[in-house]
Amino acid sequence: MSIEKKINEVKDILKDKRIIIAFSGGSDSVLLSYIAKEVSKEIIAITFNNGLMRDNFSSEVSKIAKTLGIKHILIEKNLLKNKRFIENKINKCFVCRNLMYNEIKKIADENSIDLIVDGTNIDDLMENRPGIMVNYEMGIISPFVKVGLEKDEIIEYLKINKIEYIKATTCLSTRIETNTKITKRKINMIRYGENLLKSILKTDELRVRLVLDDMALIELVDIDPILNKSKLFHIRTELEAVKFKKVALNIESQVKEKKELIYKPCKDEANKLMFENDLPYNINIKKTCDELKKIAEVKCSHEMGVIMLDVDGRNLTIFENGKIVVRKINDKKDVQDLFIKVLPLIRPEI
Repeated sequence: MSIEKKINEVKDILKDKRIIIAFSGGSDSVLLSYIAKEVSKEIIAITFNNGLMRDNFSSEVSKIAKTLGIKHILIEKNLLKNKRFIENKINKCFVCRNLMYNEIKKIADENSIDLIVDGTNIDDLMENRPGIMVNYEMGIISPFVKVGLEKDEIIEYLKINKIEYIKATTCLSTRIETNTKITKRKINMIRYGENLLKSILKTDELRVRLVLDDMALIELVDIDPILNKSKLFHIRTELEAVKFKKVALNIESQVKEKKELIYKPCKDEANKLMFENDLPYNINIKKTCDELKKIAEVKCSHEMGVIMLDVDGRNLTIFENGKIVVRKINDKKDVQDLFIKVLPLIRPEI
């Protein structure tokens, strides 16, 4: 399906509706707002600043919303005061998003809103994002998932139409290793480090991770600009001054590359293919079985941690460890169509 056709299907979902958009100012929520502005009856963009975002985040998001010409509400909370969040367990994003959507729902009730939507795209479902579970539990609609819109397509559409967006919108707490406590000191160290690098390297596409509680691990899309002796010395001394004891550079480019699916000849049927893929999270078998029953007859074994079903003549086996095997497919388009139906029904274990 072409990008234009997918965009038109998103328009059909949003047309003549009063909607609230969870708005980060990033590529996904910006495109969703741009589309909604054209077809929706009313739009309210709501940004949740948890107190752990980059400097000037609130003003930058407000500027993007103003450029789009949409009503914008900013909610500010300090999640460093939330005990469950600062424990930094694997479900911290679930905790944050749950708070965010509870606040958004209050505004929705006050404004007779038809839909609360977000910019989650089909590629997001291939990543380990526990916060997405809140979407399912609270009935948040993800139009890009429904039509199978991919991240590359979103970026391409924004580029072609010269629509501005913020490239870095992730929470600074994601730079801290899971199961190590989030503190104000750590966040300030990370924020200082990233601001320093942005001023030196003139790019937003970077991260400073806090590793082993005292080491700064620098991640860049392009490492060439930093490979200068005087720059490296300046960066090291500045970071050591704010209590980083060691400074390291990840020499692997942080450009996200799409994982290539593995296709093999199907042993069960001539002229057919099979493919395998590993999702980066464990699957809740019971909840996933219940969801998949909406589209097909499902065989589940909770003890063995496996689900089997047929969808449109394609045979799927889904394992508790995140592995998916699909048999009897004709081509890559078969897989894409299948994933649009199945991925939104898979429930991660959090």
